[in-house]
Amino acid sequence: MNERVVIVGGTSGIGLETARRQLGAGRDVVVTGRDPERLRAALADLAATDGTAATASGSVVDARDETATREFFAGLGRVDHVVVAATGSTAAGPFRSVTTDALREASEGKLIAHSLTARAALDVLSPTGSITFVTAASAGAAMPGTAGLAAVNASVAAMVPVLAVELAPVRFNAVSPGVVDTPWWDWMDEDAKAETFAAYAKSTPAGRCGRPEDIADAISFLVGNSFTTGIVLTVDGGARLASGA
Repeated sequence: MNERVVIVGGTSGIGLETARRQLGAGRDVVVTGRDPERLRAALADLAATDGTAATASGSVVDARDETATREFFAGLGRVDHVVVAATGSTAAGPFRSVTTDALREASEGKLIAHSLTARAALDVLSPTGSITFVTAASAGAAMPGTAGLAAVNASVAAMVPVLAVELAPVRFNAVSPGVVDTPWWDWMDEDAKAETFAAYAKSTPAGRCGRPEDIADAISFLVGNSFTTGIVLTVDGGARLASGA
């Protein structure tokens, strides 16, 4: 029987690329997302993956909804691995202008979604399985205008070593991406996005922004390596080195 991996927030960007990688590795994949149209498009994309006997399926689930998330996992049966790529509002902008509502929305979309998913998944997760969070390098980048974003992502990262010990032998890890070209950036206008990407690429030793496959490869390592737990793996093209962090 193939291993089964659930990818919450798996209908676009990093989540969808992770689904492709896991399907290609021979694991059955279940993806979730809030948008039915995106889910249909993602499943059509995954159906085109060649060279594997694994299967792809999906459900519309809002990871911020505790009842819906619990019901979803309860109906799955056995699960071997879970990847949480859910996200929400950025809460980006100068600290003085970030509203309380924006902070709450960002926390609901990231910290709460990751926490609810992990708790619900534990009821059906294999004791030798894994849960992998997707946080972000903004948590430690000290970039002006990202205090809200940094706070939410840092809170997700901070849970990882605690859960790896508290809930062992289930493995808990996270990947912490730098700037990656995904639809997450669509809240910016095209000129601002291009300027942000160009500046990041120029400042990093890798000389470019990240691609979804870069992060999906890192997630695949964390899912597949049974001797790795409790780490937050930074994948940022060396940006932390250029900043002196």
